[in-house]
Amino acid sequence: MSSQKVKRARKKQSVGMQRFRKFLWYFVAIAGSFIMLLPFFWMISTSLKVENDIFSVPIKWFPSEITFDNFVRAFEVVPIFKYMKNTLVIAGGKIIGEVFVSALVAYGFSRFKFKGRNFLFMVLLATMMLPYEVTMIPTFIVWSELGLVDSYVPLILPAYFGSASFIFFLKMYFETFPVSYEESALLDGAKYRQIFTKIFLPLSKPALVTIALWAFMGTWNDLLGQLIYINSTDKLTIQLGLASFSSMTGEVLWGPLMAASFVALVPIIALLLYAQKYFVEGVKMSGIKG
Repeated sequence: MSSQKVKRARKKQSVGMQRFRKFLWYFVAIAGSFIMLLPFFWMISTSLKVENDIFSVPIKWFPSEITFDNFVRAFEVVPIFKYMKNTLVIAGGKIIGEVFVSALVAYGFSRFKFKGRNFLFMVLLATMMLPYEVTMIPTFIVWSELGLVDSYVPLILPAYFGSASFIFFLKMYFETFPVSYEESALLDGAKYRQIFTKIFLPLSKPALVTIALWAFMGTWNDLLGQLIYINSTDKLTIQLGLASFSSMTGEVLWGPLMAASFVALVPIIALLLYAQKYFVEGVKMSGIKG
């Protein structure tokens, strides 16, 4: 009887520890989420405040009087939708190039054995270690000599050479597919081009949506690259528009600036919510662990 009591006591203790760990995990996750969402909440709150409430002491987390004048003023100062359209043009061009070319290169690395394959793949991965600041000036000189500065070409065309990180991600994803898929298709008379377009691409929808989402977010939030190449006011992107907000108004209007920032963030949030299931599935199937 004593041994059974000891076992039951140990079992209860084990169950208690599991519940405590689960509670601790949820607590840490909720606390971390709260910390991450706090700046977003402050941005929304500030965009709805009157000017006197923004820098009031003590801090007012909630506006004492909700106003939408900041949004009206933001649209008067900055043509937000025009800048969004310019950014979408760049993002659309980059996504088409990066997704398709990266998938094509990743398919070659994952499915074909050729001399020097491992060496070329290591060179490709080595390019990921080069920070953008190292290649920024030489690349700018090249585009300047070609007379393509102040255009979208330097921002879009490099995407059609693929992205090292996307190629690596898709290679890991393609390697999860059984070889029997290709063998069956080859026996039926299919060409490798058909295997790639009719088998691999449809089956890779989660991974393709994932890298398309990354490419879109990278373009939408890019400031340095767009700042280097774009000079004309009518070609500004959303991030350049927000960065030049103060120069357009002659002073820092925090309420309208927060309102404009919130409007610029809405497409990203909507896209993340829509593509969340594809993002999770794509990362899970690739075998990459954070």
